[in-house]
Amino acid sequence: MFNVCILWHMHQPYYVNPLTKTAMMPWVRLHSVKGYLDMIDISSRFPELRMSFNFTPVLVRQIRELADRSVIDLWETWSRKTPDQLTEEEKGHILENFFKINWDNLITPFPRYRQLLEIRGRNYDLTSLRQSVRHFSDKDYRDLQTWYNLSWCGYSAEKRYPELTELKKKGSGFSEEEKLRVLNIHHEIVSMVLGLYREAQEREQAEITTTPFFHPIMPLVYDTDIARRCMPGRELPSRFTAPEDVKAHLHLAQEQHEAVFGRKARGLWPSEGSICPEILPPLREAGIEYFCTDEGNLFRSLQEDPQWRGQMVDHVELFQPWWCEHEGVGLKALFRERPLSDFLGFNAARNTPEGAAEHLIHHSEHIASVCRHPHGVLTLALDGENAWESFPDGGEKFLTTWYHRMVTSSSFKTRRMGDYLDEVHECPRISKLHSGSWINSDFDIWIGDAEENTGWEWLGKTRDFLVAQIHGKEWPEDVLKKAWMEIYAAEGSDWFWWYGPDFQTDCDFLFDELFRTHLQNVYRLLSAEPPKYLEVPICLNTAPTISTQPFDFISPTFNSGSSYFDWLGAARFDIQRQQTAMFQADRIARGLYYGFNLEKFFFQLELLSKTPQRVILYFHQPQVSRVILDCAIRDAWLETSPDGVNFTRSATKLDFSISDRLEVGVPSSLLGWRNEGETAAFVVQLLDGKLERERYPERGLIEFTTPSPRFRMQNWFI
Repeated sequence: MFNVCILWHMHQPYYVNPLTKTAMMPWVRLHSVKGYLDMIDISSRFPELRMSFNFTPVLVRQIRELADRSVIDLWETWSRKTPDQLTEEEKGHILENFFKINWDNLITPFPRYRQLLEIRGRNYDLTSLRQSVRHFSDKDYRDLQTWYNLSWCGYSAEKRYPELTELKKKGSGFSEEEKLRVLNIHHEIVSMVLGLYREAQEREQAEITTTPFFHPIMPLVYDTDIARRCMPGRELPSRFTAPEDVKAHLHLAQEQHEAVFGRKARGLWPSEGSICPEILPPLREAGIEYFCTDEGNLFRSLQEDPQWRGQMVDHVELFQPWWCEHEGVGLKALFRERPLSDFLGFNAARNTPEGAAEHLIHHSEHIASVCRHPHGVLTLALDGENAWESFPDGGEKFLTTWYHRMVTSSSFKTRRMGDYLDEVHECPRISKLHSGSWINSDFDIWIGDAEENTGWEWLGKTRDFLVAQIHGKEWPEDVLKKAWMEIYAAEGSDWFWWYGPDFQTDCDFLFDELFRTHLQNVYRLLSAEPPKYLEVPICLNTAPTISTQPFDFISPTFNSGSSYFDWLGAARFDIQRQQTAMFQADRIARGLYYGFNLEKFFFQLELLSKTPQRVILYFHQPQVSRVILDCAIRDAWLETSPDGVNFTRSATKLDFSISDRLEVGVPSSLLGWRNEGETAAFVVQLLDGKLERERYPERGLIEFTTPSPRFRMQNWFI
């Protein structure tokens, strides 16, 4: 019989802000009541079935935190409030987020849920969203709170809790008690789900494998320059190298895995299938005996391996285990068959359950018929949680049909990966493992684009700050442990997945905010103010702001007060047009202007009402510096910083005036303007004490190009 190893990969990034103990996104809870419960329950219907589940430690950690209520799910908090307790802002969040689910399968079939979507609008902008907040009644909000959480409950949840089916039939007019019952069922499932997988392991039906703790791209954390091997010529960030962090992720993974599942993991799915030769010794040191990755990495390895170079490699070589070595350390490896794995994850839902199952069986039988290896194996490895929304029934009929065909076939024997590899003592060898991931056998998704490179730069600066603090001062052990965990969380692959042009989601800005929050927390834990650039969304660094550009030199006067004509060549930033989702009526300022000549940078803020205690201009480029306008003592000064944390005050006195406008002039050389045509970028913060009252822009940076002597000629007009 032909061996078949199935690996379902379960993963969610770390959505929790450890300082507030709040999960900012709900996907751990929602996937628990759907995919995680469904997948283990449906496999238990087939006692002869053997498979592997890969649970990332960062996912396991979050399930445990939600189960013991040491972490609050923010979206659950919005759901539990009665409509009259919700603030306008919370109502806006609910209308924006509680339709983030598969519309065709989980909204359209339910008339009331579909009606609520139509009231909100299938397409919306910030203005229409604000209007919808007023159009929804308390009954509408309660029904939406209930439907969003109810619709996420999968077929196994409905079988275990028939009242969920009755609520779907009821459809509308839900009571607070019914709404809260849905959420309490969520918590019951979250509390039980890991135990169900451990039970499957104990009865030897399932094997549970792991990844490095926060799901980092191990080769890039080990050394970002490794990307040059598979991405020659690409622009990469300043070199980031932390082999000790790779070891830490693996150690933490095994420590938790043993605590939760009763034993250390023998196998590993490297995050995103990402491998390189250098990770083999740390894997072996952590007790890992084998790993699984994509077929592309096998064939690229054989092209680079001296033993195989120049040979025509038959595709059938895929269907066997391999021995991979580096510096005398070796591990076994299985390489997944890509087309069938991708069919499962992306295309099975587009076919009838019977047709999809037949496609898999037919092609598996063909592979078995051509495989000539004595221990032939087909490895199917893929995401085990995200595909099921695409099936009208959550994939129940398809999985039932496919699993039944597999266990009743005389051609196949489903195996746990560890059991199968224990039987294979001799494997062909790879002495030069390729460096790449499961996507195109490179690391393009996570490094090499401007946003991704910025993420690596900021991660490197934050880690350098932490290391410097350790060497310069004694810190309590628990504080350092928390700080390192924030670094490890920021090393996770998911933040970089959403940066750059490759993928977009409705939650891009929230992912961006979470990444920067982890970095900011390092500074906060060590009693330092985080660098202001960490408050600027990375995914908007190059986005245009609502601003004109300077078009002529200006030289405003400060002794006698400047006039309208002094600022004619300046740029204007439109404060009123930069509103976010919730309108702010009581603005402090109405106009922001900036400009320059060859010697100085000038800034003006027109006030509407009260004068803020302080206004700070944070320059991110070309060097980190800040201009502080202290309105209480009517003074202004410049501070510069090599690291964005420690600032030194300049002795140079700045031109400054204060009336119904704040105006300041700063020598451009002090701002680091050295070359013609550099990019300058800054953000303005208005403070009362330590409380931020306003910020311009609310997202992104005000960017402009520093001038040259030819500036006037280049911008000349009649």
